[in-house]
Amino acid sequence: MSDRAVLLLSDGTAYEGLGIGPAGISRGEAVFFTGMSGYEEALSDPSYAGQILVFCYPLIGNYGIDPAVRQHASMCVAGAVFKRVSRHPSHHRSIGQLPDWIASSDVRAIEGIDTRALVTRLREAGTMRAVLAVGEPAIAGASSALEADAREPLGTRDLVASVSVRSEEQRGDGPLRVGLLDCGAKKNIASCLAAEGARVIEVPHDATLERLLDLKLDGLVVSNGPGDPSELAHIVETLRGVVEHGDLPTFGVCLGHQLLAEALGAKTFKLKYGHRGANQPVQHTQSGEVIITAQNHGYAVDVATLPDDVEPTMVNLNDGTNEGLRHKCLPISSVQFHPEASPGPSDARRFFGEFVGSLRGRRAR
Repeated sequence: MSDRAVLLLSDGTAYEGLGIGPAGISRGEAVFFTGMSGYEEALSDPSYAGQILVFCYPLIGNYGIDPAVRQHASMCVAGAVFKRVSRHPSHHRSIGQLPDWIASSDVRAIEGIDTRALVTRLREAGTMRAVLAVGEPAIAGASSALEADAREPLGTRDLVASVSVRSEEQRGDGPLRVGLLDCGAKKNIASCLAAEGARVIEVPHDATLERLLDLKLDGLVVSNGPGDPSELAHIVETLRGVVEHGDLPTFGVCLGHQLLAEALGAKTFKLKYGHRGANQPVQHTQSGEVIITAQNHGYAVDVATLPDDVEPTMVNLNDGTNEGLRHKCLPISSVQFHPEASPGPSDARRFFGEFVGSLRGRRAR
């Protein structure tokens, strides 16, 4: 028999359901995910560290669990919210059920609530802090826990540190040396770079400029990750050094896009409810081409603050926010979406190939 559970939002709204995972309280920012599939990748995406993830689709877990698609060694979310969880999955690669993975990951979740009403509230009021309480003792202490959490800063640096590698790791054996500055990198970023012929050297988020230069890299990729880019001054300072160095081709993804923008002198801002899903249309500003992208972020680059030597390259067709930038003189570019994800179409995969191809072209000069 499942324990009673409650999701309590900072505006006082409470949603009752049944708990999955251990009894107790989880704290985080309540955000919603619009994808109809990809629940394994989302739950293990380091960008969701510190967040309670609400799944819009009413049935989650129907194709079971396949460890091969996980994007991190462990489940990264602070908690999860479902309308209904399947306990009879069907897929030839499945090795188990979603509730069992949640419980074995020591993550709390709640099912049986009206996720349509919850997502409507988050769209209207914006994402907000929340606590997920499983079990009667935890429910009794939920209000106090939420009040205490509201007094604490977001703690982005701690979130990044919790999902970044602690020492350098390598993948692939290609001739091109590509550094991956790990701010919470999804596993598939390194896999895509290696598939394009790169030897990927994954370095911790707090790697110094001196260390990056000592690695004799052909290029640098700044990864995705959780939280507010304005709270990551140590990474911005390192990237500012990369910009001043001027001769290290650099490509940013998601949080990496925002961090590069700040290093170049631009500002970022918090979106009302972010982009989290597999169906975001993005248009190239010059060619007019539209691609469908997977995204996971709560902040965006303020185009009005871009310096004159940096130009926007892509725009989100849902809300007009920036989706890419390029330095006019230096080999620096970035995208807000996730090229390594395939939300159905694989349009965006080419961006890694183009970046590695540019490094190959530099070597041939």
